[in-house]
Amino acid sequence: MHGEYKMPGGKLVVVDLEVRDGRFADVQLSGDFFLEPDSALEAINRALEGQSEHADEAALAASVRDALATDVMMYGISPEAIAVAVRRALHKEPAA
Repeated sequence: MHGEYKMPGGKLVVVDLEVRDGRFADVQLSGDFFLEPDSALEAINRALEGQSEHADEAALAASVRDALATDVMMYGISPEAIAVAVRRALHKEPAA
């Protein structure tokens, strides 16, 4: 599954994932944003692995936020933008 989100005033956030037994698997975050340190990308992928396919944007964003060290710098991306991209990958965007 593939989801994309262009964060307002930010960058493109892309999430590719699979769902197995109702849980996220093989999560890969990419896009034209920047993270420091680079290891934050793997921390985000791990935070999303195993999450329920029914998790809402707030829960997904909280999981990402909780997985990141306090010194991580995010440029053009946010935990909320990642959550939107995940929900789009599932074709389950919130009603506007």
